Amino acid sequence: MKKVLVTREIPQKAIELLKSKFEVIVNKEDRPMTREELLNYGKDCDAILTQLTDKIDRTVFETCSKVKIYANYAVGYDNFDVVEGLNSGVELTNTPDVLSETTAELAWALLFSVSRRIVEADKYLRAGNWKQFKPTLLLGQDLRKKTVGIIGAGRIGKSFVQKCKSYDMEILYHNRSRDEIFERSYNARWTELDELLELSDIISVHVPLTTETNHLINKQAFKKMKKNAILINTARGAVIDETALIHALEEKLIWGVGLDVFENEPNVSEELLKFDNVVLTPHIGSASEETRTEMGILAARNIIEVLEGRSAITSVYSENKKKDN
Repeated sequence: MKKVLVTREIPQKAIELLKSKFEVIVNKEDRPMTREELLNYGKDCDAILTQLTDKIDRTVFETCSKVKIYANYAVGYDNFDVVEGLNSGVELTNTPDVLSETTAELAWALLFSVSRRIVEADKYLRAGNWKQFKPTLLLGQDLRKKTVGIIGAGRIGKSFVQKCKSYDMEILYHNRSRDEIFERSYNARWTELDELLELSDIISVHVPLTTETNHLINKQAFKKMKKNAILINTARGAVIDETALIHALEEKLIWGVGLDVFENEPNVSEELLKFDNVVLTPHIGSASEETRTEMGILAARNIIEVLEGRSAITSVYSENKKKDN
């Protein structure tokens, strides 16, 4: 019987689907597998269901030479060395589509929390500071009719934009290439990044982490933003230069920030914790019971397809081809 390694416990429905076909080894520890554990267990397996914390590179491909597929339990795959995977002849997959709506909802939750100062207000009340109604207490920002700039209008970015329609927002977006169907559907306008930063009241980041997008939002970018701008990031932490972000907050260059991802996860800068106008969540963009289960099932189905001699459902290589076109 073929053997599958699951590097971190995932919803049981996905595990049971794999067990119906293969011998399954699951990391039951409440922590990521160490590099040594991954190599030791993986070298005898035919497939590995990976997490973003698992760095899959040439060493892994060479050591785990029996493995036919690495199925990432995420839509992002910056933990994969895609070029080495292609050279090694192994399949790499991810979980697109199933988490788009859920992640976009989390981006909106962060936006609401920042714009209406929800976390700050909660702390204020719990501390016993609320004594009476006060007309100027914790004034936030309205979202209606604001200009929103989407950096990366892929699946999640477009889902975020769908929710902007009910707020009568002007939609700007920046992609490597224009999407004229998207523009017509949502009355959106493509702009250069600098123009988007200068005009947007709300900036929501939805790009994958690549060499081009690493520190895309840097010191120069913050200088271009409006003083009332709200920045939301549910993509990857390193898209934002956190040192530059902290400086921008200290100098009040922007109004507020909502972050679900961080540059050095799981470590969060102590400096970020001191700002009342920053809302932080621990990388929970796709964290609903329904979505995390669907992600697991899709990863499991990818493994089943490949190990039974068929094509993967959501190959990373196909994703890369779409980006290049």
